[in-house]
Amino acid sequence: MKEQFCIVLTTIDSPDQAKKMTQMALESELAACVQSMPIQSSYRWQGKVCHDNEMLLIFKTKVSCYEKLEEAITSTHSYELPEVIKIPITGGYHPYLLWLEQTTRC
Repeated sequence: MKEQFCIVLTTIDSPDQAKKMTQMALESELAACVQSMPIQSSYRWQGKVCHDNEMLLIFKTKVSCYEKLEEAITSTHSYELPEVIKIPITGGYHPYLLWLEQTTRC
């Protein structure tokens, strides 16, 4: 069975940018829910090891919304190479998934 829903992850450098991206996704109905949390990220970038405070955004959406959501994230993102990762939802509480279905427009 093909997955209908997914989680999309991205990181952003400030709470203000996280709030703007969250608002954009919800107002455009590209996501039904967005969770955010502060995280400490460690990664290699341009030959250096970096350690930064970031905000992790977790979008709950439909697979059919992914491409539009990816475009919206990358076009408004402040990073040169933003993280955008899609994770399929393979199951879940049926009433919640029904709400997710009804709350997104794609």
